[in-house]
Amino acid sequence: MTEDYTHPEVLVETEWVAQHLNDPDVRLVESNEDFLLYETGHIPGAVKVDWFTTLQDSVRRDFVSKEEFEALCSKLGIANDTTVVFYGDKSNWFATYALWLFKYYGHEEVRIMNGGRAKWIRENRPLTKNIPNYLKTAYKAKGPDPQIRAFRNEVFAQVENKLPLVDVRSPREYSGELLHMPDYPQEGAMRGGHIPGAVNISWSKATNEDGTFKTSAELRKLYADQGITADKQIIAYCRIGERSSHTWFVLKYLLGYPDVMNYDGSWTEWGNLVNAPIEK
Repeated sequence: MTEDYTHPEVLVETEWVAQHLNDPDVRLVESNEDFLLYETGHIPGAVKVDWFTTLQDSVRRDFVSKEEFEALCSKLGIANDTTVVFYGDKSNWFATYALWLFKYYGHEEVRIMNGGRAKWIRENRPLTKNIPNYLKTAYKAKGPDPQIRAFRNEVFAQVENKLPLVDVRSPREYSGELLHMPDYPQEGAMRGGHIPGAVNISWSKATNEDGTFKTSAELRKLYADQGITADKQIIAYCRIGERSSHTWFVLKYLLGYPDVMNYDGSWTEWGNLVNAPIEK
C-alpha cells in the first residue's frame, strides 16, 4: 500500500491520473528512454520531456540552466503551483530523472505515476497522438538545490570518510566486466569497476515485475541489508545519473531518508577521471 511509504503523496496510481485528466492544476509529463515512444501514443494531455534533448545542455555536460528550465516549464504550461505528474517507460526510470531535475530547481508539487506507461496500457486506458498546446506561463525557478546533487569532490569526500555509496548498476557493470548496461553499446568510460566502498543494489530491485514499487518493508530490508540506512549521508550513482535518480527517489521519498544525493556524473565521469580510485 502506498500509505506505508514515508511520503505517500509523491506516488499516484493510474486511477488517480485517470480522474485528473482534465484538471487544469495537474500537468502530466511523459519522459522515456525511448525518444520516439511518446509519438506512438501517450496519456491524453501529457507533454513530452526528453531526458537528453530537453533537459541537457546542448554544449556542456550539464543540465539546462535555471533560465532554460524556466523557459521549458513556461512553454509546457507549467506554473509554480502546478502538480506535475511524471511517468514513462522502463519502470519510470527516466520519469524519476525528470522529477529529480524539477526538484533540483525547486518545484514543490511533483508525483510519479506508479507502474508508468506499461501499467496504463495494460489496463487498457486511453492513449492519444494529439500533441497538447497549453497557454504559456511565467514560471520562476528557485536556485539549484545542492542537497540533492553530488559532484565529484563530494564523492571523493564520501570515499575518504567511508560513507555509503550505492552503485545501482547491473552486477557486471559493478564488477568492471561491462562499461555500459547489458545489451547496450559498450562505451562511455575508459575503465570499468566501481567507486571504492560502494555497494551494489541494482535500481530495478526496487520494483516489481509490473513496474510498480515494492512495499515499504521490502524496500527497507533491501537497503538495510547492505548497510544503507536513514542515519547516514548517502550518494547514489549509475552511469549517467538516470538509474540512480530512481534509487534517489525511493530512498528520499518512499523511505524518507533525510540525506540522499544523486551523483549524475556517475561512472562516465568517474571511470574517465584521471587519478580517481577504482575497485573491481
